[in-house]
Amino acid sequence: MTSKPLAGKVCLVTGASRGIGRGIALQLGEAGATVYVTGRSLDPKGEGKPGSLRDAADEIEGRGGKCIPVQCDHGDDEQVKLLFERISKEQNGRLDILVNNAYSAISALLTTIGKTFWEMPVSMWDTINRVGLRGHYVATWHAAQMMVPAKQGLIVNISSHGGLFYFLNAPYCVGKIGCDRMAVDCGLELKKNNVAMLSLWPGPAKTELVLEKWTAEDRTDFEKASYEYVMKYGETIEYSGKVIAHLARDPKIMNKTGRIFITAELGYEYGFRDIDGKAPASLRQVKSLFHWTGHPWLAALTPSFIRCPYWLMALLGNHF
Repeated sequence: MTSKPLAGKVCLVTGASRGIGRGIALQLGEAGATVYVTGRSLDPKGEGKPGSLRDAADEIEGRGGKCIPVQCDHGDDEQVKLLFERISKEQNGRLDILVNNAYSAISALLTTIGKTFWEMPVSMWDTINRVGLRGHYVATWHAAQMMVPAKQGLIVNISSHGGLFYFLNAPYCVGKIGCDRMAVDCGLELKKNNVAMLSLWPGPAKTELVLEKWTAEDRTDFEKASYEYVMKYGETIEYSGKVIAHLARDPKIMNKTGRIFITAELGYEYGFRDIDGKAPASLRQVKSLFHWTGHPWLAALTPSFIRCPYWLMALLGNHF
């Protein structure tokens, strides 16, 4: 394996100023790709401050990668159109990888925990799904215009287990199952043109927000147990990036198109660990399922090697 296995590749990671998006961009850039990163503001906290899009770009460049930060609101179709036109112009029509990660509802989700859908304003649907679900579709549409004629490309939707189990609220779960179904059906249509699309479920990640909450004093006992679990078994923000970098150089990637994958399971398959040297827990581990369904005492009693079969997970998501 070369030190820069993605040299010459052109990538776009949406919503990359913080969190998992930032980690994905870091890994793709470190692997040698030219990475376009987007965020609603180039520098929301002031010049040079951590957490800005420019700061992410500087870190990527510092690792030897090439990064182009672009201010873009993925809830605005015109801005997205201009983004792809710019990439096409600057890269001679080339785009190898699109990672749909942009999401603008984290704050709204945290402030509505425990509320039913009818207790929230109806506008919450757009707050959660316009930049997420719809924004992913719009970006995918534009990417297909570049990838299909080239007969190559990889598109990844960043989704979550909310596409299978109830989590947070109804609009969130509908959005995630929509992201998964989009990857399945768009992947089916793209396959004949040698363009792969899949949905990726990262595990609990040590994002900036989680690290901030970890030190908060007003946590409930359940929140404390949850954050302790994430800190012990969770992924760094760069683990998903390592996964996507391996997917991008998989010669059999078309065998994975139109499917849903858990980051930890791909880590086991490709044989690598997180940047902290750990092997993150998988959602398929029964231990993890007990924890995230509110049964921490059962999780404590369950060995980590016991995993839920994929066929059973699929059945759990169906309600005929």
